[in-house]
Amino acid sequence: MPTVDITLAGGAHLDKSSKARAHVYIAGRVQGVFFRTATQDEAAKQGVTGWIKNRSDGRVEAVFEGEKDKVERLVEFCRHGPYGARVTKVEILWEAYEGEFRDFRILYGY
Repeated sequence: MPTVDITLAGGAHLDKSSKARAHVYIAGRVQGVFFRTATQDEAAKQGVTGWIKNRSDGRVEAVFEGEKDKVERLVEFCRHGPYGARVTKVEILWEAYEGEFRDFRILYGY
């Protein structure tokens, strides 16, 4: 991804290539173990925005947006999850950063 240098108000710079978006699917024992809540807490610590939800097939699905290193830390968290979770597979689709979220939310329903 090419580097885009953007000057913000006050002369600060934003390197757009430092932003990332990950669409993640987590399989295993990930429902009924507070996986979504623990991920929301971790997202708040990292300053990552997006959403997470249970899927009807037993997996958890999430979209993370933010600073690339922080998104990567949240993806790494999903590889093990909270106490009681048993993650067997994590699929990650790296997508173009959109900046569409203001916070991180748990979505309900399938």
